[in-house]
Amino acid sequence: MAKLSTAKGKLVRKFGENIFGNPKYDRLLNRKPYNPGQHGQTRRSKLSNYGLQLREKQKIKFMYGLLEKQFRLTFGKAEKMKGETGTNMLQLLESRLDNVVYRLGFASSRPAARQLVSHKHILLNGQCVNIPSLIVKSGDEISVRDKSKKMDVIIDSMKRIKGDIQLEWLSLDKAKMLGTFNSVPERDEMQLTVNEQLVVELYSK
Repeated sequence: MAKLSTAKGKLVRKFGENIFGNPKYDRLLNRKPYNPGQHGQTRRSKLSNYGLQLREKQKIKFMYGLLEKQFRLTFGKAEKMKGETGTNMLQLLESRLDNVVYRLGFASSRPAARQLVSHKHILLNGQCVNIPSLIVKSGDEISVRDKSKKMDVIIDSMKRIKGDIQLEWLSLDKAKMLGTFNSVPERDEMQLTVNEQLVVELYSK
């Protein structure tokens, strides 16, 4: 995961959204629903078009934990694909193994999911993998390694899932800690509050 020089709590308050997924930042936003800093409650600076575009790029980049070079490479791949570049970019990001592990509920945040993958707690189609950026394909099965199923961090995260998983492009067997990547998600299935078109406009200059 990209190393952040700014505290995650400040970034969450800056964007006004829990971009990291960890429930503790929901509590932070409830307590301090305003910008960080001495004048966070009073100062409301108006951003230029460029400022809005840059802010949205940073938001998406931090959300998925990518460094600038990694993010630019992902955008470059999206440009070469058929269809809308912005949607293609989000589909690539959502198809990353660490994101799928997070979406399935095996981890409480994307950074935690990345750590699980890096430490070989996750299996892809029954094989141990440790590459968080690996792109998952339709029909792939993602599961928790048997030796890791009793880890508190995974059990606590799974407890947050009530009923069936609310994503049509994924399916989950909670008892087996086994998920299936049914298909690449369509834009309206991602449940994301981002404006990817602003990133397309930024990189088109």
